[in-house]
Amino acid sequence: MYSELQINTAVRDSKTYLQHCYFTRPFKVADISGQHAADLHLTLMSASPGILDGDEYDMKVHVAPGTSLHLYTQSYQRIFQMKSGAKQVFSVHVGAGSSFYYLPHPSVPHENAVFTAVNKIRLEKDSRLLWGEIITCGRKLSGEIFRCRHFQSTTEVRCEGKLVFKDVTLLEPAQIPAVEMGQWEGYTHQASLYWQDSTVDMVEMAGEIYDLLSAEAGIRGGVSRTAAGALLVRVLGQGGEQLYLLFKKIALLAGAERRL
Repeated sequence: MYSELQINTAVRDSKTYLQHCYFTRPFKVADISGQHAADLHLTLMSASPGILDGDEYDMKVHVAPGTSLHLYTQSYQRIFQMKSGAKQVFSVHVGAGSSFYYLPHPSVPHENAVFTAVNKIRLEKDSRLLWGEIITCGRKLSGEIFRCRHFQSTTEVRCEGKLVFKDVTLLEPAQIPAVEMGQWEGYTHQASLYWQDSTVDMVEMAGEIYDLLSAEAGIRGGVSRTAAGALLVRVLGQGGEQLYLLFKKIALLAGAERRL
């Protein structure tokens, strides 16, 4: 099933509001901002139990100049058993001086899942981005660990037209066992977070994030700066909830209030 999502923001009286919203099944969007909020807080929901064979998601978000959007997810994204596969393309344009925060719940590729995700993010001058992704091994509590056929997620960030970051995560457990040296090495969950904000001292923030990581039990992680001055956080762990809560702690450091 081909599904579309379109979200456009605008500003009125120093408050960000939802100027345009269009979606087809299974998407739904809820505004949870509250009456006096300056930023726009939206929850992306789905009437489907997860991503099914043949699904194609086309998602577009435009954050207008001078606006701020926090986009949340409702629950874990389950990717079911497939024959041909499914695809998701998420295109984001963050206007000059605007902010976009997206830290979704973990993705759960089931046994024989085939899924490709492409994230294309365009940033303009002085825009801010907090973008995260958590990938799990599958239905761990059911003993289904790294049983997907193919999972690939590509994230590309361009700032004023220049490519500043590109990341590819590929899981093909039958060809490259994820438990081996140089892969996930016994961990079952991986989190990645990209934070770009020219108004913040990123050297200081890197130290703050390192302290957060050091205080967490049962994980292995690190933080580094990109050539463009952004921060990249990588974490391996054993549970999606722990990594999602860690995302929320980093969001607070970024000054991004979390509603969910």
